[in-house]
Amino acid sequence: MPQDKDRAALSDQHNARGIELADRGWLDEAVKEFERAIQLDPDSAHAHDNLATVFAEQRRWREALAEYLAALRLEPDSATAHYNLASFLAGHGAEVAVAEYREALALEPAYPDAQLNLGLTLADLGQPAEARAALAAAVEQAPADAVARQELAALLMDEGDHRAAIGLLKEAVRLEPGSFEAHLDLGICYAQKGFYAEAERAYLRARELSPDDLLLNYNLAALLALWGRPAESLEALRRALAVDPAKVRAWLESDPMFRSLEADEGYQALARG
Repeated sequence: MPQDKDRAALSDQHNARGIELADRGWLDEAVKEFERAIQLDPDSAHAHDNLATVFAEQRRWREALAEYLAALRLEPDSATAHYNLASFLAGHGAEVAVAEYREALALEPAYPDAQLNLGLTLADLGQPAEARAALAAAVEQAPADAVARQELAALLMDEGDHRAAIGLLKEAVRLEPGSFEAHLDLGICYAQKGFYAEAERAYLRARELSPDDLLLNYNLAALLALWGRPAESLEALRRALAVDPAKVRAWLESDPMFRSLEADEGYQALARG
């Protein structure tokens, strides 16, 4: 037993030294100290946790996750262990996912589902150029997949490239005629480019699939207002208001697309409630 106590004490010394080195930014040296601490005392949860923290700083995501889980396994009733794991996942979960998707693609380049999910995750991380490349690869690798086309179109819409998005969405609705979201997005793109008749057709097809959708009826109302069809615009607006009046009225306060209806008493009644 004294020998075990000596090993634990020596482990603590290495752990303390690792913390000191990590604080100075000497991460590689800190890793060696924490690993030595764990070698001396494999049940040292705090050494596993500290090693995980340094691995995370080094962007060694898989190794960091393994160490956080090891600390939690050793101290399952530790609130701190649960907190540290949760913080790592909340702060770096998307980056871990990106690393794993890329690893999957390195092993199997023609993997459209991995490309699709990589693109979506990169978009969430605010990396649109890389996201666009991954989504384009997903479309190329799975030309019959409507979802990949729709997600790429959505990214292009966010970037203001509605013309390119239209081509993708037209193919998406051909491949999957029952996709409400694709018809809705196609209508939005047509409206943005000033193709009102085409936008109305897309919206009406979307209405067949989900007649009470808030965004659909609001966008249809805006289109009809711009098109000079006030009675039909107000009817669509009533449908949107029936779903969420507070949200719709907040949108109307700053939406220039309804400017032509500002003198209309019916519009004012709906907008003011």
